[in-house]
Amino acid sequence: MSRLPAANIYATFRKNSPKKAAIFFLGEVHFIRTRLIKVKKDEKTFQELHQLINLIKTLRGPAGCPWDKRQKPKDIGKYILEEAYEVIDALEGKNHNGVSEELGDLLFQIMFLTAIYEEKGIFSLENILQEIREKMIRRHPHVFGNEKVSSVREVKDNWQKIKEKELGQKNKNGNLFTRVPKTLPALKRAQKITSLAASYGFDWPQTDDVLKKVEEELEELSATLNDKNHGRIEEEMGDVLFTLVNLSRFLKVDAETALTKTTNKFLRRFAHVEKTLRARGKSLREATLSEMDDIWNESKCRGI
Repeated sequence: MSRLPAANIYATFRKNSPKKAAIFFLGEVHFIRTRLIKVKKDEKTFQELHQLINLIKTLRGPAGCPWDKRQKPKDIGKYILEEAYEVIDALEGKNHNGVSEELGDLLFQIMFLTAIYEEKGIFSLENILQEIREKMIRRHPHVFGNEKVSSVREVKDNWQKIKEKELGQKNKNGNLFTRVPKTLPALKRAQKITSLAASYGFDWPQTDDVLKKVEEELEELSATLNDKNHGRIEEEMGDVLFTLVNLSRFLKVDAETALTKTTNKFLRRFAHVEKTLRARGKSLREATLSEMDDIWNESKCRGI
């Protein structure tokens, strides 16, 4: 650790460092309290990245692929979402090569989208890298500055405060929830919104209060069923789901993850029902509900 004029630090390390070493200064403009980091570039990594960039340019170029040349930012946005979900699926398994492959697919879509914007002269890969690097430095003052923290909780609180300050400067006329993407899956979006509201004190005092609210919403849903008003039923069903998301948050359970796991459990058990019926020479349509229930309960007992 040192406190020297930036020019002195640069001159000293440039004189004594290999030509290929990069020197980064993190801190104040005139005087820097910093950890001086010498980074030897991984030439193979940079070479592969450069080849990927050139590959995308070829695909988008005059002699490239007609389909790739037609792609617009919104088209790629859909593929990024799909690839991100495939990464998450791969993480659930034990195949590390599968994770690597899916990360590659996701990276390709990100680089492809970057290339489209670069063609238009809007921003470049360099802009993206610089912006995210500077953001991470700002968000980690306990690493790159003089901030002191004593717990992970304090780190998260500081992160949130810095983020709120940044967003406040960008969206001076926006509301609290402007930062929550509208395209998030419904459960994830609801949990993010309720968590944000709760961080400002808009929340139930304890779990029992949330459970009572769930019961209240179920009663309201039940009361609408006889009306046969689909719009009202849909609204009340939404209220039930929203309150259940609140309950999940209160219990520190991610609603999206919990529902995904339960859906996967259903798929495993139903696959067992199909397999068992097939072994008996029956199809799903030929089986009775009682038969399927018996096999289903057997799968539960076997922990499927």
